Amino acid sequence: MKKFPVALQLYSVRDAMAEDFEGTLAKVAEMGYQGVEFAGLFDKSAEEIRGLCDKYGLTPISAHVPYSGMLADENLIATYAAIGCKFIAIPWYDWKFAPDGESFEQFIANVVKLGEECKKNGITLLYHNHDFEFEKMDGEYRLDRLYSAVPADLLQTQLDMCWVNVGGENPAEYLRKYTGRAPVVHLKDFAGQKSDKMYALIGVDDGDQKAAEPQAFEFRPVGYGLQKFPEILEAATDAGAQWVVVEQDMPSMGKTPLECAATSREYLKTLGL
Repeated sequence: MKKFPVALQLYSVRDAMAEDFEGTLAKVAEMGYQGVEFAGLFDKSAEEIRGLCDKYGLTPISAHVPYSGMLADENLIATYAAIGCKFIAIPWYDWKFAPDGESFEQFIANVVKLGEECKKNGITLLYHNHDFEFEKMDGEYRLDRLYSAVPADLLQTQLDMCWVNVGGENPAEYLRKYTGRAPVVHLKDFAGQKSDKMYALIGVDDGDQKAAEPQAFEFRPVGYGLQKFPEILEAATDAGAQWVVVEQDMPSMGKTPLECAATSREYLKTLGL
């Protein structure tokens, strides 16, 4: 198994980032994370963020940047390039409620456009999945259809191992399917069963999802749920991954978000990372 560098998706500690941006980066570095993946810049400049990452020895490997935001602001991708990010991930695309009734074909055209703009800035565009991309469209998973429609030089995967599992696929096997196209892998653990209301845990409310069902589904620190991470990491090695990224959308087990991040990092150290 490859000794992967480990990054933290900062959405996991978003409240701490909002309260104390620099102090939270310092704590993340102290935990043993080598990199970070951004989810918002909290009104900081690219120069300031790059300086803080250098100060604490953190690689600004990637960022989750809203699809609509990138389409609306042509300078947004350049901002992340200035920070030093090598990857940008589309973190969410609402396939059920496409913006303005956007067609799949228009979505693909826009992803190609964004991929080309990222490439000009020395960045690789990724797509971060949830479980609903494992619903089928014309007999094919939406996720597979996306990756078959957009050339690999314009779009790579950021497979979220939790959502692959919840979507009904074996995470390790599905990751190997995208060997050579999986540079950044999201490590996320969970407990419980798929729930109609589980998206409340990531702040999504489509009108019906008012609250998470108690104990029906919850995110867990890596190594404390149902996932088989030794198998996943072997598959990540086989797939040619460069980085693994810890993400926990909501804390659990009576821990704070920062405590959950530390617990995940300590577990991965037991696996040699």
